[in-house]
Amino acid sequence: MRAIVAGAAFGGLTAAVSVTAVGRAWASCDVGVNAAANTGALLFLVPVIWLAAAVPLTVLHGALGRTRPRTAFTAGLLFTLWFTWFLVTWLGMPDTYPDPVCPGNVPPWWPGFLPA
Repeated sequence: MRAIVAGAAFGGLTAAVSVTAVGRAWASCDVGVNAAANTGALLFLVPVIWLAAAVPLTVLHGALGRTRPRTAFTAGLLFTLWFTWFLVTWLGMPDTYPDPVCPGNVPPWWPGFLPA
């Protein structure tokens, strides 16, 4: 039961942060038709991202949580950070979108030390 709760919590965190960052990247780089269409697309992606993050985290926590709870928490946190970075760079910064506002389709607020 604790594995399901941990997976749902980390999955929800991943979905919320990813959708927020992708929305900000789209708004900064003027991606999409308008704000309403972008919001609709992002709201559709929230449950998909939540499930895509929650299932591996539930399995991870179920496998490691009983014997090594700190290792399970650390691995879950690292997976959450990696998956969030992957989603933001994959969905939020499309390479094929021509955009004069953001050079290289990378928003100006994106930290330089993180690869995009």
